[in-house]
Amino acid sequence: MATNETLKNQVTTKQKNEVANGKKPMTINDYIDQMAPAMAQALPKHMSVERMTRMATTVIRTTPQLKEADVSSLLGAVMQSAQLGLEPGPMGHCYFLPFKNNKKGTTDVTFIIGYRGMIDLARRSGHIQSIYAHDVYENDEFEYELGLHSNLKHKPAEEDRGQFKGAYAVAHFKDGGYQFEYMPKSEIDKRRARSKAGNSQYSPWATDYAEMAKKTVIRHMWKYLPVSVEMQQAVEHDEGTGKNIKDITPDDEAYVDIPEIVGDVPAEGEKEGE
Repeated sequence: MATNETLKNQVTTKQKNEVANGKKPMTINDYIDQMAPAMAQALPKHMSVERMTRMATTVIRTTPQLKEADVSSLLGAVMQSAQLGLEPGPMGHCYFLPFKNNKKGTTDVTFIIGYRGMIDLARRSGHIQSIYAHDVYENDEFEYELGLHSNLKHKPAEEDRGQFKGAYAVAHFKDGGYQFEYMPKSEIDKRRARSKAGNSQYSPWATDYAEMAKKTVIRHMWKYLPVSVEMQQAVEHDEGTGKNIKDITPDDEAYVDIPEIVGDVPAEGEKEGE
């Protein structure tokens, strides 16, 4: 697995050689194209490297701050998405969040798994029949009970559902068992406060709070799911906590804006503009 430090050293050496030889510096698209063979080896069989590189370059092209980010940090996020087989972009599988690293005077990138990305990773285990999460509001009919005979009942209000109350996740296993977790808003917000991206007005927490709340519950339930050790370790990289990909722990950072992608992302086999 490529490490963030390895990418940084490779990029730095490449840039120095280009300057010494009087060549035009490589663009981020050039680096991604050069990294494509390694990405192809990391990607799951159902995904093509062409689509992954197209999705990554689309996100970078529509996010000016990513163009200004430290190249090794950005490439580390791109490679992480490839290793997990999660597409960056409007589908919400994963996000590249740029932030100002005031300690180093650079713009770095944090890799964040989205709600749909967590669902996708769980389903790949082959032992889960279905997995889903829902948000709960004050006017919903909701009750749950733990113990020897656990139970959960949720009937959403048809009209005004009131304020957000919490979220729950349910996983049904192929052997007939199941697991569910409920987390009130107070607990969700505690975990948000511990997240590097939690207090940024430009992070998914600000734009898609309910989605991130559901992801938080699924992540809390993750240790009870029948997923492989490799998949358990993969989730540890979420929000830049995986040191073999992200070794950046700034003491003082300020997140910068990520504009929404305008228009549809090309489907598999299509070209941009079709």
